[in-house]
Amino acid sequence: MLNNNLVEYASVAVEVIGVLLIVGGLLFATSRWLFGTKVKPLARYQRYREDLGRAILLGLEVLVAADIVRSVALDPTLASLAVLALLVVVRTFLSWSLSVELEGQWPWQRGPKGSERGD
Repeated sequence: MLNNNLVEYASVAVEVIGVLLIVGGLLFATSRWLFGTKVKPLARYQRYREDLGRAILLGLEVLVAADIVRSVALDPTLASLAVLALLVVVRTFLSWSLSVELEGQWPWQRGPKGSERGD
């Protein structure tokens, strides 16, 4: 019983962290957009979209982790695993869509790390 409560609290904590990452990213991106007066308006808007997209991507990844912990550790039934699979598919689709929107290419079309920026 104690282990189930601990896992439940841990999954809720991870969900809260995921939501805070998205909301914090929204606030950060918005403040950068509002107060970034030294950058041209179109570039500010593009940076805003990129910052917001990255925050959503990170938050979605954390929320998927929370779903995995909750489904696998607390309720490992076939029905809960089917729901988990559906959630992961939907969130993966959202992540890929955001990634394509931000980078203009599919994740598997990227070259080796660091090759684009000269790192």
